[in-house]
Amino acid sequence: MSQTDRADPPASKLLLGAGLVWLAVIVYASSNSIVSLLTQIGRDNPVDGRNAITFCNLLFLGSLLSLIPMVFMFWRDWTRENLAGLTRKDWGILTVSAVLSSALTPALFFVALDYTTVTNVVLIGRIEPPLFLLATYFILGEKLDPWAFAAGLIALVGAVIIIAFKGDGAAFMFGKGEIATIAATISFIASTLVARVGLKGVPLGIFSIYRTVLGTAIYFVLALYLYGPSHFQDVLSPVVWKWVWVYAVIVIMIGQFAWNLGLKNARSADVSLATSFSPLAALVIAMLLLGEDPGPGLIPGGAIILAAIAVGQYGRRRMLAAEAEATQATQDDNLDEALKAEGRVNFKGA
Repeated sequence: MSQTDRADPPASKLLLGAGLVWLAVIVYASSNSIVSLLTQIGRDNPVDGRNAITFCNLLFLGSLLSLIPMVFMFWRDWTRENLAGLTRKDWGILTVSAVLSSALTPALFFVALDYTTVTNVVLIGRIEPPLFLLATYFILGEKLDPWAFAAGLIALVGAVIIIAFKGDGAAFMFGKGEIATIAATISFIASTLVARVGLKGVPLGIFSIYRTVLGTAIYFVLALYLYGPSHFQDVLSPVVWKWVWVYAVIVIMIGQFAWNLGLKNARSADVSLATSFSPLAALVIAMLLLGEDPGPGLIPGGAIILAAIAVGQYGRRRMLAAEAEATQATQDDNLDEALKAEGRVNFKGA
């Protein structure tokens, strides 16, 4: 992706890259709905009276299965020279990032899905863009992009309107699911900040695989400590393996393959535009797969979110034009670019 605004690939690769990014965004937008649908299938097909397709089993197995496409795409980064070049500080930051991004954040999102609707998780997650920009401004000292910040606030207003008109006039309940969503969002922001502060010299492949392996191991040990050794007793049940592949193949393998290959070939503008539509895509998919009704606020709130996308794209074009006039400076490394784009997609299933 670091090549996208400097020396564009051929038109065919640009078109392929844009298509793959859009595919990945749609897949990731469907992740919450697919998880909820699979757990419902587990409730309808109990094992000895238990739901075997739990959020914990899906997260644990999904994380392990996600290593398949990661190893396929990133094994070349795991060289002796690259590993020898990492300092103790790099390993320490990698570890903190792994705990936050691959254990705590997805676990909190899954807790949220257990207590509230996909629609609420998606809408409350709109606090992430403005919070992230404020965090990079106050903590990292980065320049605050007023257009992106305004777009984030406008989208948040649209989300509030949709929530306010939900439930046939019933008052919106701020419960465990909504609190878990906010906690997950803050955890996600923290993991991204940690990575951006100290991991700019770390190859993307080492970063991705290490955080997934360690995060999964920590989550497994923590779950055993909190819930006991019987917590994963159904992880090898046939019904789990029958359906976990739906999650693994669609959300993890197809999603990650399309995302990483798309980042290599798509323009930054294409990535930014595609990821901007992630919340609306997630709402539509929740309506189609789960039958969730966002309520009468969908049209006015959706229109405001579309306006936010337009504001963000306009501001980004102005920024790129100004940068092009000032200098032909190189962009950040692949890891930083991937983290920025990942932030616009939010939760990706594992």
